Amino acid sequence: MKFGVLVFPGSNCDHDTWHVLAEITHQPVTFLWHDSEDLQNVDAVLVPGGFAYGDYLRTGAIARFSPVMQSVRKFADAGGLVLGICNGFQILTESGLLPGALMRNAGLKYICKQVHLRTTTTDSPFTSQLQSGQVLQIPIGHMEGNYYCDAETLRELQAEDRIAFRYCAPDGKITPDANPNGSLDNIAGVLNKGRNVLGMMPHPDRSSESILGSADGLAIFQSMISALAAH
Repeated sequence: MKFGVLVFPGSNCDHDTWHVLAEITHQPVTFLWHDSEDLQNVDAVLVPGGFAYGDYLRTGAIARFSPVMQSVRKFADAGGLVLGICNGFQILTESGLLPGALMRNAGLKYICKQVHLRTTTTDSPFTSQLQSGQVLQIPIGHMEGNYYCDAETLRELQAEDRIAFRYCAPDGKITPDANPNGSLDNIAGVLNKGRNVLGMMPHPDRSSESILGSADGLAIFQSMISALAAH
């Protein structure tokens, strides 16, 4: 199997993501440049965090028009695995690969800290190695992480078990105080209808080694590897 990590002007977590895949999980991985439509026959695409094109217009709004994202859209439509992390989540919503939008944090301030997530579904290629209700400690680092969607979309996400993670207290309780950015229903990550695309604001790439304070994020990458191996 082979992974591809997108690189946009301004990306700053592409090497973090590459490191986890290459050095921690020991998988073949390559960088995919933003102005190329060639996905190099990868089996999974990761859209990393960072400030794609500076995010000067709106987070992810310019990146959605890049040549590589046209290929990623076709790849996802064909069932390919796509994981968007932080800015990558924003790009996926802007590209229409995931529902909803990411708005300014409720406090209108940049937030960088460890948070807790409750695993809401294990029925996905990204969460199959987790337990339902399992609490993960994973850091966030964003200004626009406030997930929003209309009421009909929220009902659909809930009914179809497509909310992957929700911000929670250390004991797993979903509370307003555990919500760091004002996200609707404490949502930290969502899946598309095909369940092959996941977007999440917290950084599993920054929490895949215990030396970083938590290795909980590694299970997300391991789930992807397991799903590809089974396929």
